[in-house]
Amino acid sequence: MVAKRIAVLGAGQIGRIIARMLREGGHEVVLADASAATLASAGAAVATQVVDVADQAALKALLADRDIVVSACPYFLNKGIAEAAAATGTHYFDLTEDVETTRFIRDLAARSSSAFAPQCGLAPGFICILGADMMRRFDTVRSVKMRVGALPLYPTNALGYNVTWSVDGLINEYCNPCETVVGGRKIHVAPLEGLEHVMIDGVAYEAFNTSGGLGTLTETFDGAVQEMSYKTLRYPGHAAIMKLLLEDLGLGTDRDTMRAIMGRAAPFTRKDIVIVFVTGIGEREGRLEEVSHVLRYLGTPDMSAIQLTTAAGCVAMVELFLAGKLPQKGFVRQEDADLAAFLATRAGRLLVDAADRGTADLVSHEAPRRAA
Repeated sequence: MVAKRIAVLGAGQIGRIIARMLREGGHEVVLADASAATLASAGAAVATQVVDVADQAALKALLADRDIVVSACPYFLNKGIAEAAAATGTHYFDLTEDVETTRFIRDLAARSSSAFAPQCGLAPGFICILGADMMRRFDTVRSVKMRVGALPLYPTNALGYNVTWSVDGLINEYCNPCETVVGGRKIHVAPLEGLEHVMIDGVAYEAFNTSGGLGTLTETFDGAVQEMSYKTLRYPGHAAIMKLLLEDLGLGTDRDTMRAIMGRAAPFTRKDIVIVFVTGIGEREGRLEEVSHVLRYLGTPDMSAIQLTTAAGCVAMVELFLAGKLPQKGFVRQEDADLAAFLATRAGRLLVDAADRGTADLVSHEAPRRAA
């Protein structure tokens, strides 16, 4: 792989790990943030530069000689970053879960000579690649359920939750409409609804609707699946408290107050766990079958589980793109990635090696994959 000049925007918990992974992959990386203090806390693994990404002139100056930009900024900054990438001919990747932002980027990509790959990371991201691969292994698909949880390993508060990534992104996915497929039709459902109880390896969780986790899967597989859903996993009781705060107390429309509450009540922890659960039902060679994948990731002193899974999911897409295994211009979907190729990248192998159970069945060739 030829080394590239890459800018990573946002030196928070995820951005700093993305920058480090890309630097370890041999690329020339600059990590940019509006805060000098945040950059200083990110460590000395990569070069840093103070840049306010809301300043289009400063942003374009940074991107002018960069091959790729990766945005690890809050979703509401990504439209401006994507516009700067289009203006400078820079290939663009981000972590957004925001559906409206992704639509904007897709429209922008249609008029650009660069590649635009939003929704990288974990969910959307890795979970979409897993779900797409599962659907392609059936002759006909009845249902696919995708569940992801990023949780404290040892919950100590009533929420049973610690903030492990963007608070703005968390609130956004708890407040916006959620896409799902029911009876073969794409519909929108309310966030925090659809509560179900899930038992994984003897631990009880709840799952409920959140926005953005399916990425573009409902469009890609339109008419090809009867039931498709994405839900977030939390410890029991979390959804009820969030509904009280966001709906009953009206904090869904007062996000500054909600952000402050989450910042005080749910501190960051490295003692976390990420659970990825995908189950599909469909027909294969005339027989109805069910297939499930459960992956668990634990944090380490060096890196939390959500840092590992989100950063590796994003960097693996960058590596696939540089290897010529993704579209080289226009809008790039997560499901454009072949799962086996994704997991064979340098970053993808981290996802394989760090999982606490065997992952060989993820890329088994017993069932040929179909094109989307």
